[in-house]
Amino acid sequence: MNFNYGSDKLTLKKIMQLAQGLRRGFLLPEVISGIHKNNEIVQNIVHSKIAVYGINTGFGPLCDTLISAKETNTLQRNLLITHAVGVGKPIKKKLSKIMMICKVHALCQGYSGIRLKVIERILYFIENNLIPVVPEQGSVGASGDLAPLSHLFLPLIGEGEFWINNEIVDAKKVLLKHNLEPIVLEAKEGLALINGTQFILAHTLVGLEKMNYILDLADVAGAMSLEGFQGSAAPFKNALHEIRPFKGSQEVAKRMRLLLKDSENLNAHKNCNRVQDPYSIRCIPQVHGASRNAYYHLKKLATIELNAVTDNPIILSDIEIISGGNFHGQPLAIALDYVSVAASELGNISDRRCYLLLEGKYGLPRLLTEKGGVNSGYMIPQYTTAALVTENKSLCFPPSADSVPTSLGQEDHVSMGSISGRKFNQILGNLEKILAIELMYAAQALEFRGSHKCSSIIEKNHRLIRSKVPKLEEDRLLKNDINSMIKMVTNQSFSVN
Repeated sequence: MNFNYGSDKLTLKKIMQLAQGLRRGFLLPEVISGIHKNNEIVQNIVHSKIAVYGINTGFGPLCDTLISAKETNTLQRNLLITHAVGVGKPIKKKLSKIMMICKVHALCQGYSGIRLKVIERILYFIENNLIPVVPEQGSVGASGDLAPLSHLFLPLIGEGEFWINNEIVDAKKVLLKHNLEPIVLEAKEGLALINGTQFILAHTLVGLEKMNYILDLADVAGAMSLEGFQGSAAPFKNALHEIRPFKGSQEVAKRMRLLLKDSENLNAHKNCNRVQDPYSIRCIPQVHGASRNAYYHLKKLATIELNAVTDNPIILSDIEIISGGNFHGQPLAIALDYVSVAASELGNISDRRCYLLLEGKYGLPRLLTEKGGVNSGYMIPQYTTAALVTENKSLCFPPSADSVPTSLGQEDHVSMGSISGRKFNQILGNLEKILAIELMYAAQALEFRGSHKCSSIIEKNHRLIRSKVPKLEEDRLLKNDINSMIKMVTNQSFSVN
């Protein structure tokens, strides 16, 4: 499968295929022509007396300092090496690769003035899996993700490091091995490389990919807990959700009906005297659905950003060059903070369902053990879910609500979207652990529901759990069980549809 940079539309699915090597990117002749045309405009500006930010001027508060044609190349190199000030552990290789793909697509749209040579070198890195090392901290998410993008493209000029397998190797050595000369950056190129939201965007995309599965898994965990609790399926009837037609709620209600279809276990107590279930069971469509709505919103915005130009200045023609603010990360930052709350709430309600299963009601033994006293059963894993839930709540402070002026006040409002993207993925990582424990609890609860079968998908997932985690008869070391459950969640082993 092919993808044409700069002309085709990128989607979440396509960029993941490009990152995995399942799809290859190309440049059409008309795209190449546009790149050349815009680069010619830049070269003309260099030799003119017209001051254009970032082409023949300094950066940030030095935007009124004119740079001579002779000093232009030095300016662009200095830009990369002075802005590469990130700290902390390196981001995952997948994130770095996605950043490069996003940047190439933006540059190929022909508004940045960069040479084809530079783009082709980045493509070589992508295709040969030469992944630059990028520290996770240091971006304020406004003038583009300056620090991370500087680290990402240092190897172009023979600086920085690459990941080679799982080792960090000096870029000079890697370039030499591939018979590649460091590139001497020319006018506008350094700025075009580091101006943009690709760090924020990469974290958004990886989070969205993970959350897509987690949303489905949360429904499965809720359905299995409901089966174990012997709750009611009535709150998921279509008629109820037609009169409050939020997209997410309707979709979750539909999924719950499918996940509980033909359940003998539920039918066995259909006419019991219980009037209604607690909210964590009864309100699954409303709560899970609200999280889905947030996911849909972020996905829509991310798709726009995937196909946007976030450089500055933007070269529209030889007479119109605009110094604007497309690099500002606020559009994604606010949505990332919103979806972080939405993800956190999936863990919050999951923990409540864990508690319900431990409470010892409606035929379930307290702590899900028949030999309570000398045995603690499943008492303590809920401590872990409680801790993770609270950690996620603490991560829900919105970085986008804060702004610290930088660059001597020239950049006087910043998005902090890079932090929003990072914490979004932290929350999702904690959520995977919470859902893993809920699924373990739900599987144990089903052991006390006799011979009545659940729906086919719940039975299938129950068998999967039992293949790794046996029924708890007597107290044992639960660490291994929990780790097995987490591994199944992170590997996306559960059937969710």
